[in-house]
Amino acid sequence: MTNLELLAPAKNLECGLAAIDHGADAVYIGAPRFGARAAVGNSVDDIRQLCQYAHQFDVRVYVTVNTIIYDDELEPVKQLIRELEEVGVDAVLTQDMSLLNSHIPLHASTQTDNRTPEKVRWLRSLGFRRVVLARELSVAEIAEIHREVPDVELEVFVHGALCVSYSGLCYASQHCFSRSANRGACAQFCRMKFDLLDAEGREIEHQRHLLSLKDMNQLNHLEELISAGATSFKIEGRLKDVSYVKNVVAAYSQQLDAFIAKHPHDYQRASKGHCTYTFTPNLRKTFNRGFTTYFLQGRQPDIFSPDTPKAMGEFVGTVKEIRRDSFNVAGTAAFANGDGLCYIDADRELQGFRVNRAQGNRLFPQQMPRTLRPGMALYRNNDQEFERLLSRPSSSRKIPVKFSLSVTPDGFALSGEGCQVSIACEHQMAEKPQRENIERQLSRLGGTPYECSGVELPADFNYFIPSSLLADLRRQWVEAISSSLSSNSRLSRSSSDSCFSSPPAYSPGYLYNIANREAQAFYAAHGLKHIEPAFELQPPRHGLLMQCRHCLRYALGYCVKHGGRAPQWKEPLFLRLGDGRRFRLEFDCRHCQMNVYAE
Repeated sequence: MTNLELLAPAKNLECGLAAIDHGADAVYIGAPRFGARAAVGNSVDDIRQLCQYAHQFDVRVYVTVNTIIYDDELEPVKQLIRELEEVGVDAVLTQDMSLLNSHIPLHASTQTDNRTPEKVRWLRSLGFRRVVLARELSVAEIAEIHREVPDVELEVFVHGALCVSYSGLCYASQHCFSRSANRGACAQFCRMKFDLLDAEGREIEHQRHLLSLKDMNQLNHLEELISAGATSFKIEGRLKDVSYVKNVVAAYSQQLDAFIAKHPHDYQRASKGHCTYTFTPNLRKTFNRGFTTYFLQGRQPDIFSPDTPKAMGEFVGTVKEIRRDSFNVAGTAAFANGDGLCYIDADRELQGFRVNRAQGNRLFPQQMPRTLRPGMALYRNNDQEFERLLSRPSSSRKIPVKFSLSVTPDGFALSGEGCQVSIACEHQMAEKPQRENIERQLSRLGGTPYECSGVELPADFNYFIPSSLLADLRRQWVEAISSSLSSNSRLSRSSSDSCFSSPPAYSPGYLYNIANREAQAFYAAHGLKHIEPAFELQPPRHGLLMQCRHCLRYALGYCVKHGGRAPQWKEPLFLRLGDGRRFRLEFDCRHCQMNVYAE
């Protein structure tokens, strides 16, 4: 049986608990410091509480410690990892090689730029149990990695925001704003507006979000990813709120369950318990910039969102007729007072407004949008009724337990889930059947993660047991199973099988992200000849800022290799921010890649 893991984001303890209740098999959360989302750190005590709740269901908790580490942070970060180990964390995601000597299992963060079998094999040789693959990989590329390195767990992103650069190799935010993406402080350079210029300064595109990608959605492609060898399916979103977590986790959990139902002898969920929901998940009703499968089936058109980097939501119809204070919508969607709607105006700008009053399909905004016109597509990015559903308790997760009640020489024993308790009492023969009362008493598991799915009794069982004693047995069993749950369900570290293998080659050398003396010593021991400090420590003047599989030449229809028309411009092309700063583009067609350089 292959375990399949749905991995959910946790902005905080509340989101982590909601993810578990809505079907996650694992949760990843940021520590107080050193996570790639610096804005959402959590106390070690909150992480301890999350571990305690999660481990009841065999759900695992992973903590992101995936920034590059400076010399003066080496001891604090190692102390943090020791604290995380003590509170029961199952693994730590990291990119900095100075943390390799930690005793806790390590997962290679996507920040380590994991896109080839060679890189994954090298990480496996260092003792990484799991590798988080680059978002840009296709099904075929994932399958090749699994064939080449079958003994490492492969984690893939399936939903949420996309970085335009390969993770770990983006220095644009640091270069422009002194905010390092590799230090958890990305300023989202890729969501900004740019002009596109040719070598002679002619404007090809004016003030568009040329690097802003749509959001990933692989809900209908889990089977392909499973067949390729992925076993952990990661939802992006450690900055997202609890309603987003509830909706997205529930949607993917149901999809995984449906797949397993078709292959019950080959696959199972990595954790225990089944969920009952009070709502129907709908991915279009929570934050999204429009959806893409990205490069899952190779290079695809329409993966970017040049008009806006903001949430569009779900399409709800087109504007039919406009009056002074209201307008009518052609479509089948139902609206509610307070809904948030948006549209792209004639100048290709996103405009939004709130519905003050809805009368069927006639909507009365708080203020009529000046640029709204008949025929425009309308989207809902805030669904009041759906949000109300998610603001209440919206799922219950229970572990079914089949109890077995047996007779002991001096009383009775109750067992279930591999845990047994007993009670001493006099054996009294029953005057009438006792099964109904026994099942009723043992089923009173409210307030626990368990539910009774049945009680097995010996064929000749004919004893009277007072309800109070049955209740005592039940309480003892709950206490016993709770204490038997290991506060630390971690497996041991993977062993290293090639301690001094050479790392895959990078040029320029700062792409190794070496920011401290221990990482420097590690790479020197592994044969790296020319060690350069991280970009953040010694920025090059005209350095490479991004490596992107997203290609503007292709996106705008000018890639001859893929059937586009021949461009009329003179290269190189440049991106220009509104403040005049320019960035040179290099089209590396051999690797089907676009590179962005500082000017």
